[in-house]
Amino acid sequence: MSEFRLILIDSDNVWRKNVKAMLTKYGHWVVGEAGDGLSAIKLVRSREPDLLIIDAALPGGMDGLQVAKIVHEDKLAPVLVTSTSDDHSILEKAKEAGVFALLIKPLGEMSLLPTVELAMSKYQEITVLEQKIKDLQETLETRKIVERAKGILMETQGLNEAEAFKRMQRQSMNKRVSIRLVAEAVIMAHSLNK
Repeated sequence: MSEFRLILIDSDNVWRKNVKAMLTKYGHWVVGEAGDGLSAIKLVRSREPDLLIIDAALPGGMDGLQVAKIVHEDKLAPVLVTSTSDDHSILEKAKEAGVFALLIKPLGEMSLLPTVELAMSKYQEITVLEQKIKDLQETLETRKIVERAKGILMETQGLNEAEAFKRMQRQSMNKRVSIRLVAEAVIMAHSLNK
Protein backbone atom coordinates (compact mmCIF):
# COMPACT_ATOMS: atom_id res chain seq x y z
CA MET A 1 0.00 0.00 0.00
CA SER A 2 1.26 3.46 -0.92
CA GLU A 3 1.58 6.43 1.39
CA PHE A 4 -0.46 9.47 0.38
CA ARG A 5 -0.70 13.07 1.59
CA LEU A 6 -4.32 13.95 2.31
CA ILE A 7 -6.41 16.90 3.38
CA LEU A 8 -9.59 16.39 5.40
CA ILE A 9 -12.39 18.94 5.19
CA ASP A 10 -15.38 18.53 7.48
CA SER A 11 -16.99 20.82 10.04
CA ASP A 12 -17.06 17.94 12.56
CA ASN A 13 -13.73 17.91 14.46
CA VAL A 14 -14.41 14.47 15.96
CA TRP A 15 -15.05 13.00 12.51
CA ARG A 16 -11.80 14.49 11.20
CA LYS A 17 -9.91 13.11 14.19
CA ASN A 18 -11.33 9.60 13.65
CA VAL A 19 -10.64 9.56 9.92
CA LYS A 20 -7.14 10.93 10.49
CA ALA A 21 -6.47 8.07 12.93
CA MET A 22 -7.64 5.52 10.33
CA LEU A 23 -5.49 7.02 7.62
CA THR A 24 -2.33 7.45 9.68
CA LYS A 25 -2.66 3.89 10.97
CA TYR A 26 -2.02 2.77 7.38
CA GLY A 27 0.86 5.15 6.72
CA HIS A 28 -0.95 8.05 5.10
CA TRP A 29 -0.20 11.65 6.05
CA VAL A 30 -2.93 14.15 6.84
CA VAL A 31 -1.25 17.41 5.82
CA GLY A 32 -4.18 19.71 6.49
CA GLU A 33 -7.63 19.94 8.02
CA ALA A 34 -10.38 22.52 7.83
CA GLY A 35 -14.10 22.91 8.40
CA ASP A 36 -15.22 25.16 5.52
CA GLY A 37 -14.92 25.43 1.75
CA LEU A 38 -12.80 28.56 1.47
CA SER A 39 -10.19 27.15 3.86
CA ALA A 40 -10.28 23.93 1.84
CA ILE A 41 -9.34 25.73 -1.37
CA LYS A 42 -6.52 27.60 0.36
CA LEU A 43 -5.18 24.39 1.93
CA VAL A 44 -5.28 22.42 -1.31
CA ARG A 45 -3.44 25.16 -3.19
CA SER A 46 -0.78 25.63 -0.51
CA ARG A 47 -0.21 22.03 0.62
CA GLU A 48 -0.65 20.26 -2.75
CA PRO A 49 -2.08 17.01 -1.35
CA ASP A 50 -2.35 13.73 -3.20
CA LEU A 51 -6.03 13.46 -2.25
CA LEU A 52 -8.83 15.56 -0.76
CA ILE A 53 -11.57 14.07 1.40
CA ILE A 54 -14.38 16.57 1.86
CA ASP A 55 -17.89 16.62 3.29
CA ALA A 56 -20.60 17.52 0.77
CA ALA A 57 -22.45 19.75 3.25
CA LEU A 58 -20.04 22.36 4.55
CA PRO A 59 -21.11 25.51 6.38
CA GLY A 60 -20.55 28.91 4.81
CA GLY A 61 -20.86 30.07 1.26
CA MET A 62 -19.11 27.15 -0.47
CA ASP A 63 -20.20 23.53 -0.02
CA GLY A 64 -17.98 20.49 -0.51
CA LEU A 65 -19.23 19.77 -4.01
CA GLN A 66 -18.41 23.30 -5.17
CA VAL A 67 -14.90 22.90 -3.74
CA ALA A 68 -14.61 19.49 -5.42
CA LYS A 69 -15.53 21.00 -8.77
CA ILE A 70 -12.86 23.72 -8.45
CA VAL A 71 -10.22 21.22 -7.35
CA HIS A 72 -11.12 18.91 -10.25
CA GLU A 73 -11.20 21.65 -12.90
CA ASP A 74 -7.85 23.03 -11.75
CA LYS A 75 -6.40 19.49 -11.63
CA LEU A 76 -5.16 19.96 -8.09
CA ALA A 77 -5.98 16.52 -6.65
CA PRO A 78 -8.54 13.73 -6.81
CA VAL A 79 -11.52 14.26 -4.50
CA LEU A 80 -13.53 11.88 -2.33
CA VAL A 81 -16.79 13.34 -1.04
CA THR A 82 -18.53 12.18 2.10
CA SER A 83 -22.19 12.62 2.96
CA THR A 84 -24.67 11.58 5.60
CA SER A 85 -27.30 11.20 2.87
CA ASP A 86 -27.45 8.89 -0.10
CA ASP A 87 -29.81 11.28 -1.89
CA HIS A 88 -29.63 10.84 -5.67
CA SER A 89 -29.15 14.59 -6.22
CA ILE A 90 -25.88 14.50 -4.26
CA LEU A 91 -24.67 11.66 -6.45
CA GLU A 92 -25.51 13.64 -9.60
CA LYS A 93 -23.77 16.76 -8.29
CA ALA A 94 -20.75 14.63 -7.35
CA LYS A 95 -20.57 13.29 -10.91
CA GLU A 96 -20.74 16.82 -12.32
CA ALA A 97 -17.97 17.92 -9.94
CA GLY A 98 -15.60 15.18 -11.14
CA VAL A 99 -15.54 13.40 -7.79
CA PHE A 100 -13.77 10.02 -7.69
CA ALA A 101 -16.04 8.51 -5.05
CA LEU A 102 -18.98 9.32 -2.80
CA LEU A 103 -18.76 7.72 0.63
CA ILE A 104 -21.73 7.58 2.98
CA LYS A 105 -21.04 8.28 6.65
CA PRO A 106 -20.18 6.73 9.01
CA LEU A 107 -16.94 5.66 7.37
CA GLY A 108 -15.08 2.54 8.31
CA GLU A 109 -11.61 1.35 7.43
CA MET A 110 -13.08 -1.36 5.22
CA SER A 111 -14.65 1.21 2.90
CA LEU A 112 -12.34 4.21 3.29
CA LEU A 113 -8.92 2.68 2.68
CA PRO A 114 -9.70 0.73 -0.51
CA THR A 115 -11.51 3.78 -1.88
CA VAL A 116 -8.46 5.96 -1.20
CA GLU A 117 -6.20 3.45 -2.97
CA LEU A 118 -8.51 3.09 -5.98
CA ALA A 119 -9.05 6.83 -6.33
CA MET A 120 -5.31 7.47 -6.34
CA SER A 121 -4.71 4.68 -8.84
CA LYS A 122 -7.37 6.00 -11.22
CA TYR A 123 -6.15 9.58 -10.83
CA GLN A 124 -2.59 8.54 -11.69
CA GLU A 125 -3.84 6.65 -14.76
CA ILE A 126 -5.80 9.68 -15.91
CA THR A 127 -2.81 11.96 -15.37
CA VAL A 128 -0.58 9.68 -17.49
CA LEU A 129 -3.21 9.53 -20.26
CA GLU A 130 -3.66 13.31 -20.25
CA GLN A 131 0.12 13.75 -20.61
CA LYS A 132 0.19 11.28 -23.51
CA ILE A 133 -2.63 13.18 -25.21
CA LYS A 134 -0.79 16.46 -24.70
CA ASP A 135 2.43 14.96 -26.11
CA LEU A 136 0.57 13.57 -29.14
CA GLN A 137 -1.08 16.93 -29.79
CA GLU A 138 2.30 18.63 -29.59
CA THR A 139 3.82 16.08 -31.99
CA LEU A 140 0.96 16.54 -34.44
CA GLU A 141 1.25 20.33 -34.29
CA THR A 142 5.01 20.10 -34.86
CA ARG A 143 4.48 17.80 -37.81
CA LYS A 144 2.00 20.26 -39.37
CA ILE A 145 4.44 23.15 -38.95
CA VAL A 146 7.35 21.16 -40.41
CA GLU A 147 5.22 20.09 -43.38
CA ARG A 148 4.19 23.66 -44.04
CA ALA A 149 7.81 24.84 -43.85
CA LYS A 150 8.93 22.03 -46.19
CA GLY A 151 6.29 23.16 -48.67
CA ILE A 152 7.58 26.73 -48.52
CA LEU A 153 11.19 25.60 -49.08
CA MET A 154 10.14 23.36 -51.95
CA GLU A 155 8.25 26.20 -53.59
CA THR A 156 10.74 29.01 -53.02
CA GLN A 157 14.05 27.12 -53.25
CA GLY A 158 13.10 24.51 -55.86
CA LEU A 159 13.96 21.65 -53.50
CA ASN A 160 12.33 18.25 -53.33
CA GLU A 161 10.71 17.11 -50.08
CA ALA A 162 13.73 15.18 -48.79
CA GLU A 163 16.10 18.07 -49.53
CA ALA A 164 13.81 20.58 -47.80
CA PHE A 165 13.64 18.40 -44.72
CA LYS A 166 17.41 17.80 -44.67
CA ARG A 167 18.02 21.54 -44.91
CA MET A 168 15.81 22.21 -41.88
CA GLN A 169 17.32 19.27 -40.03
CA ARG A 170 20.86 20.52 -40.68
CA GLN A 171 19.88 24.04 -39.54
CA SER A 172 18.33 22.52 -36.41
CA MET A 173 21.55 20.70 -35.55
CA ASN A 174 23.81 23.65 -36.37
CA LYS A 175 21.76 26.08 -34.27
CA ARG A 176 21.02 23.48 -31.57
CA VAL A 177 17.31 24.19 -31.61
CA SER A 178 14.33 21.99 -32.33
CA ILE A 179 13.27 21.40 -35.90
CA ARG A 180 9.97 23.01 -34.98
CA LEU A 181 11.72 26.31 -34.23
CA VAL A 182 13.53 26.14 -37.55
CA ALA A 183 10.24 25.41 -39.34
CA GLU A 184 8.53 28.30 -37.56
CA ALA A 185 11.40 30.60 -38.62
CA VAL A 186 10.99 29.48 -42.23
CA ILE A 187 7.27 30.19 -42.09
CA MET A 188 7.80 33.58 -40.45
CA ALA A 189 10.50 34.61 -42.93
CA HIS A 190 8.24 33.59 -45.81
CA SER A 191 5.29 35.57 -44.45
CA LEU A 192 7.51 38.67 -44.02
CA ASN A 193 8.73 38.44 -47.61
CA LYS A 194 5.23 38.43 -49.06
